[in-house]
Amino acid sequence: VGTMALAAGSVNDILAWCLLAGLLASLHAQPSIAVLALGGGMGYAVVMVLLGRRAFRAFARCVERDHDVTASTLLVVLLVLMASAAFTDYIGIHAVGGAFVAGLVMPRGAFARLVRTQTEHLTSTLLVPLFFVYSGLNTRMGLLDSPRLWALTLLVVLCAVAGKAVACAVAARAAGEGWREAAAVGSLMNARGLMELIILNIGLQAGLIQPAFFTMMVIMAVVTTLMAAPLFELTYARHAARAAQEATRGTGCLH
Repeated sequence: VGTMALAAGSVNDILAWCLLAGLLASLHAQPSIAVLALGGGMGYAVVMVLLGRRAFRAFARCVERDHDVTASTLLVVLLVLMASAAFTDYIGIHAVGGAFVAGLVMPRGAFARLVRTQTEHLTSTLLVPLFFVYSGLNTRMGLLDSPRLWALTLLVVLCAVAGKAVACAVAARAAGEGWREAAAVGSLMNARGLMELIILNIGLQAGLIQPAFFTMMVIMAVVTTLMAAPLFELTYARHAARAAQEATRGTGCLH
């Protein structure tokens, strides 16, 4: 279920960036923006899958040999990360797109685990909170100054839940999953989180959306993200834990 939700979320994010590139191109009446973003993005992804994956495997062998990520290895990984982010930012996809693909092609196992250990404290305790502060500074709650605007905000939230949680659950069910697993996929996909805020901030800066609508969308992103854990617990997690306990008791009885 987790792998399915991650795969669906990855495809969703890629499509979102493509749509955003098209919107920016139409806004500026320059089709070259969309061509550069889509063509450059696909070319970058192909290069990273064919060449970047092999290069990271060499780093992985060094890590497995040394049983640690040395300073030089970490430096090269961060340079690749920054170069990837700079390239996708240049072609109009946003820096996070390049960073995402770089992380996607990194080999799993000791290499990914140790690199994550070396970097996650800085990202989780400094960089991510800073971005949320930046998004909060752009959010002007005072603009929602009438019952009509709050009603529109509620409508936005309901449409978002229907378009993500319900739609993804139905799609998972149509793909052959059970209703419980399908509901779990829907609840996980319903969380917007960081990626949604990044796209919203880009749209605000480009003039695609107005500050009042940006505030509505931020509220929607926060609400749907907060809904994810309780919904997942209600629809799947507690039942999976109970089934595992029953299976364990059954195995004990057999012994």
